[in-house]
Amino acid sequence: MQDHPTTLDPEDWPAFRRQSHRMLDDMLDYLEQIRHRPVWQPVPSRIRAHFGEPLPRAPGSLALAHQTFLDEILPYAVGNAHPGFMGWVHGGGTPVGMLAEMLAGGLNANLGGRDQIPVEVERQIGRWMRELFCFPELASGLFVTGASQANLLGLLIARRAFLGPEVRRGGLAAHGAGMVAYASEAAHGCVGQAMDLAGLGTASLRRVGVDAEYRIKLKELETAIASDRAKGLRPFCIVGTAGTVDTGAIDDLAALADLARREELWLHIDGAYGALGMLAPEIAPLLAGIERANSLAFDFHKWGQVPYDAGFLLVRDANRHLDAFAAPAAYLRREARGLAGGSPWPCDFGPDLSRGFRALKTWFTFQVYGADRLGRTIAETCRLARHLAERVAERPELELLAPVTLNIVCFRYRCRDADRVNADIVADLQEAGQCAPSTTLLGGHLAIRAAIFNHRTREQDLQTLLDGVLALGAAHSPMLLN
Repeated sequence: MQDHPTTLDPEDWPAFRRQSHRMLDDMLDYLEQIRHRPVWQPVPSRIRAHFGEPLPRAPGSLALAHQTFLDEILPYAVGNAHPGFMGWVHGGGTPVGMLAEMLAGGLNANLGGRDQIPVEVERQIGRWMRELFCFPELASGLFVTGASQANLLGLLIARRAFLGPEVRRGGLAAHGAGMVAYASEAAHGCVGQAMDLAGLGTASLRRVGVDAEYRIKLKELETAIASDRAKGLRPFCIVGTAGTVDTGAIDDLAALADLARREELWLHIDGAYGALGMLAPEIAPLLAGIERANSLAFDFHKWGQVPYDAGFLLVRDANRHLDAFAAPAAYLRREARGLAGGSPWPCDFGPDLSRGFRALKTWFTFQVYGADRLGRTIAETCRLARHLAERVAERPELELLAPVTLNIVCFRYRCRDADRVNADIVADLQEAGQCAPSTTLLGGHLAIRAAIFNHRTREQDLQTLLDGVLALGAAHSPMLLN
């Protein structure tokens, strides 16, 4: 008999079960009591040093590993589950999603393909999204890591649709010269990165100016397309934005759809967080035209509150989607019956063959909370943003720096050397642990950005933010601007 069996299952299942329940209870305690913890705190050097230790060779204790997690990992995360986190476009997650992630981990399904119900769960969510966004029956959907990857895949599908099948064999060197795409100056940086990764280059993305509400300027876009055509270049794609990362602005999607149709261009929409506003009747009208996109990228892990990561790509024409990625191989042979059935597989719609069961935590979220309740949660974050903007407008020490379209508020403390002072205010607030906004640049000015995405955030959390900004602003710079 071997002294050390090769299986990795527990030798003592009852003891393992007891430890497992302790770990689950600790995480439920963490979420239940999170308001009483710091949003974020700097990592002590002694803690950071522990994560420079060499690879462990001998077995260790699950209980000890868990205690290390409690002491040295859990307290030093980014803090987006906390109601005071307003720094970046991060969802807060839910206990339901956490439990679903545990179930998915236990099942350990690979959703690259084959005939299995986990794939049907993903397909069901694709049909739900087709319904939500009024896409046609032929539309296809795919879970990915996040909207950055979904935006890349959308551009790759647009590239294949524009150049035809030969590009997948001959590449861009033979067929891609002169291709250009268009997005606003406020579009996410991942759009430029997608152009790079697609082999088209960042210089082939035309950054079009924005209006006072940070929406793409349509006349400037039309002029840019005409100018490029006159130069012999080949426009192929417009990227619209539904919820910019800086201010939450939404491009005029219906007008972009009209323009894309006239110019025979692919319309891809980056709706990383704003697209799920379709769940809220108050917000959905702002997204008019989104149903006309050729492809749409969005995240369930932002406004949808699904635990990270759960991005999604929705494509109007499944055949075009398949054309861009399907790559038959003998070891992936499809059969009419048996485990190798169920074609087409998810791996035919993207580059990943090994894929986790992201769909399960999203499925649980919709099944348990329902689309209407999720929509009310989304609408509430927008109400809170309007409330914060009203409070800012009441204070002469503060000023708004951008219109509040959805749930992001950009403002600053008015003073001399305002950029430095406001940067210090934000860093001080983060280190104090009570609330955590971030900064961005708008019109050449540094802004304090409060991105209200967490379903746990309440008006009292916004008041904590305002009180902190006012107190720190006065301490850093008592001299207001006239």
